Amino acid sequence: MSSDPSNNPINILLVGAGGREHALALAISKSPKLGTLYATGMSNPGIAKLAQPVDVDYESEKFYRLNQFCDSHNIELVVIGPEDPLAEGWSDKLAKKSDGSSRMIFGPSQRGAQLEADKANAKQIMRAASIPTAEGKVFKDADHADEYMKTRDEPYVVKATGLAKGKGVIVPSTMDQAIDAIDQILRKKAFGDAGKEILIEEKLQGTEVSVLALLDGQNILVLPPCQDHKRLMNNDEGPNTGGMGAFCPSGTLTDELSHQIESEILVPTADALRRDEIDFKGVLYAGIMLTPGGPKVLEFNVRFGDPECQPLLTLLESDAIELLTATASGKLDKIDVRFSSDHAICIVLAAEGYPENPRKGDVITGVDDAEQIPGVTVYHAGTKMTKGDLYTNGGRVLSITATGKTREQAREAAYKACDLIEFKGKQLRTDIAANNPVHA
Repeated sequence: MSSDPSNNPINILLVGAGGREHALALAISKSPKLGTLYATGMSNPGIAKLAQPVDVDYESEKFYRLNQFCDSHNIELVVIGPEDPLAEGWSDKLAKKSDGSSRMIFGPSQRGAQLEADKANAKQIMRAASIPTAEGKVFKDADHADEYMKTRDEPYVVKATGLAKGKGVIVPSTMDQAIDAIDQILRKKAFGDAGKEILIEEKLQGTEVSVLALLDGQNILVLPPCQDHKRLMNNDEGPNTGGMGAFCPSGTLTDELSHQIESEILVPTADALRRDEIDFKGVLYAGIMLTPGGPKVLEFNVRFGDPECQPLLTLLESDAIELLTATASGKLDKIDVRFSSDHAICIVLAAEGYPENPRKGDVITGVDDAEQIPGVTVYHAGTKMTKGDLYTNGGRVLSITATGKTREQAREAAYKACDLIEFKGKQLRTDIAANNPVHA
């Protein structure tokens, strides 16, 4: 089979089992270029409807079996959704076929993934490339971190430098809370190995926005800006989560700001990666604070955000496989990418006890009714199907996504769908995409 999907259908392996991967699976499944979609995340009922299983055991020292699976099923493209397999080097391990030829991988190399997996490393790259970011310092010793924090005029943000499922950032309101955050991460190991060291960083003031771009090793394609809601409760209160909702486009970026972010943040980052001979073909996600002094980077991710991916891909009008293969093969400058001018809202329905201790095993009803609402798509995340019934099986259970000609129309449809879905202890925010500035 040719590796050019324009000539032949292409077989794809999708890695991951969350709401982001369900959104990727659905977008991929709509493409006429698809041969067969295989997936590792068949525990997700949404993905299971769209893909064929990877029927080999590749855990522990048996990863070679996944390579063999890709060879025997003629997988031409691997799409890696989550950060963990990227940080573990799956892109590098799956890039070569048994005959020595290359396989296309959507997702950066292990070295590229350190931009997210190691916040201290990312800070060094930003400083070296003069990319605007918050002042910060890295600590491994809790006593030294305490001393540094107490010299600050106000409590700084405390971040675990490793991967902590989007929950490793603590934004204290008081100095006592800041000292406690250091204690929780470094001494009490609240985030395990992800918190072996911490980054203490000034608290930036402004509006937060998520700017995602695709990098193919040479070219940059900036995607429509998204905005997410990290805190558990309305008015940005409560603990940080992996994300309780998002909307696209964000409406907070003027053309001038967008150009500034591209020229001062995205392009210098891509140049820095190239200078370090880092193979980066995938998503560069910049979490940015629009401060009075200009846009500054809060953090980088190296994959689609979850839940930002859901509204973003819902608005994609052009061919998803064409977009993924162009990114993986260095041809982003050769394709036409189109997004709808509509608005998309994603609202996360979370389990009781999320984020600290989500309960599982509660029956979910109303999903089919919700999807009857025009413009609504229900993406599965923490769910499982048992004997025909749907149950909760994780912290963030479902991502309810709706589109509309206006943001308010999309919100109305999304919340109407949320009202139809029930499970015990359902948590959701009722202020997703509300009262946010919209620039003309």
